[in-house]
Amino acid sequence: MSASSCLVTNDWVCGEYLRTRAQELTDATLQHGGITLVSVLIGLAVAFPLALLVRARPRLAGPVLGLTTLLYTIPSLALFSLLLPLFGLSTALVVTGLVLYSLTILVRNILAGLAAVPAEAREAARGMGYGPGRLLWEVELPLSLPALMAGIRMATVSTIALTTVGSIVGRGGLGNLIEDALPTFFKAQVLAASVLCVLLAVAADLLLLGLQRLLTPWTRIRTAPGGG
Repeated sequence: MSASSCLVTNDWVCGEYLRTRAQELTDATLQHGGITLVSVLIGLAVAFPLALLVRARPRLAGPVLGLTTLLYTIPSLALFSLLLPLFGLSTALVVTGLVLYSLTILVRNILAGLAAVPAEAREAARGMGYGPGRLLWEVELPLSLPALMAGIRMATVSTIALTTVGSIVGRGGLGNLIEDALPTFFKAQVLAASVLCVLLAVAADLLLLGLQRLLTPWTRIRTAPGGG
């Protein structure tokens, strides 16, 4: 069987497809990763002040968390349709939708991380003259990093999966390849794009996990036998 016959027979695994479409696959993966990165960073920039607002005014917890949860339950096609008049068929449309979806995960994990900071750590910092701003950035935020990073990891993996929906406006990264292949059921393209999407999610999660371990070395400390 010739190497190119897998395209003719429409095999799932086709080396010839990978060789001839390598640049197309690379471009789609880079677009996918770029949209995910921008969406998560903007989501974090929006979620952090929202979480601080909720912590400062607990009575806002219900409305804020309820709204972010409601946004997460809206089907992606419906949400993109609602945003279409504002952003048109653009990358901004996809990014905005993904940011809104990420808020429910990020806000809850930021709040959980801040709530898990030991009260004695706060009291000790206040006793040393730390003001609210310094207390937040030098004590509370570092101690809340495990929960915060867990939220970022969850939001990133979720966003990588949801980015494929952006193919409806031609901004879906690997989702574009999947959508293009469906009418003719081009198996090699569907499989390659799907596998790359999974690998991208796994790589991003492992990268963030490594960053988390680097930023929180105290979580790896174990008490030696005998209390040494």
